[in-house]
Formats: sequence, structure tokens, C-alpha cells
Amino acid sequence: MSDRRTLDIGLQYVPKKAFMTRGVGKHKEKLTSFEMALRKAGIAHLNLVRVSSIFPPHCKLISKSQGLSLVHPGQVTFVVMSENSTNEPHRLIAASVGIAIPSDPNLYGYLSEHHGFGQREKVAGDYAEDLAASMLATVLGVEFDPNASWDEKREIWRISGKIVKTKNITQTAVGDKDGLWTTVVAAVVLLP
Repeated sequence: MSDRRTLDIGLQYVPKKAFMTRGVGKHKEKLTSFEMALRKAGIAHLNLVRVSSIFPPHCKLISKSQGLSLVHPGQVTFVVMSENSTNEPHRLIAASVGIAIPSDPNLYGYLSEHHGFGQREKVAGDYAEDLAASMLATVLGVEFDPNASWDEKREIWRISGKIVKTKNITQTAVGDKDGLWTTVVAAVVLLP
């Protein structure tokens, strides 16, 4: 196979669009609660393949409605997803995916998954965003103090001019009062 053909085949797997989604599901069965959360997120009809943490160069973040209009039932679809479940009544759970995109569109960014207990949406979301931005900062050579507060780090990244955008998608829920399984999912879906 020629080098050009190998390159072309490889490039068809580099996502060009991405969208964020989230959902909550409750059911007596854990697996079914996960399925219900995927339904709420609008992605249960897809064959999801979990991938690691790279936000591709030149990838455009689009709305959930735009993204869902581009997929078909049964489609094999790449996703970075965080999930969390509990059947403990009143237990707060969170699932979050953070995104950090560099200012140079030729460079890749990072996605990070975080799931936690007892964390409100803002705390879990900021944590996931911080993870993604920290990973991106290390490859871009941006100096930062890992013990600095989120706001201090965000200011350093802004001043550096190398990280243009950070955001997150986070879903929280409180465990069902009757002990049904409660599952939360947060995902970034990557599309060709």
C-alpha cells in the first residue's frame, strides 16, 4: 500500500466535528439505568466506542442538535465519556468531561473524564476542565503551579495565549430515594 493511501485511510478516522451531551437514568437494574442515561443524552441508538483524550486538530465543536442530525442508528461512533452510578439513596453523583482547545488550530487539544461523589455540577465541571487544560498546558510548555487555584491557573493559561477555550459538560444527580440505580453520563461525541 502506498504511503499516500495509508495517510488517506488514517485521516478518515480523524474526527472533524464534536458535540457534547449528558443524561440521567434511573431503574432497578444498573445496566438499564445506564441505557436510560444514554437515551436522555440522545446517543443510546449508537454503537459507542470509547477513545482516549485527544481533541483533534481542526475539529469543530457543534451543537448537540447539529451532531445528532449527522448520526444514524447503529453507527459506530467514537466518544469520550464519563459515567457514574449509585443505588445509595440521596447520594450525590457526578460525571464530567472537560475540554481544552489550543489557540493554534493545527495543534490537538485534550478531553478529560472525571466522575465523583458529593460534588456539585460546578465543582465537578471545573475539575474536569482543569484536568484537560493541565494536560494541554504540559504539551504546550505553559508553566503553571499544579497547586494553584483554578482561577489562578485559568489566568496563567489566558495570559500565555496558547489555550483559547476550556469548557465542560457535566451531569449530576441525587441517588433515588427508594434505592433504584441512578446513573449519570457526560460525553463528547466525535464525528467524521
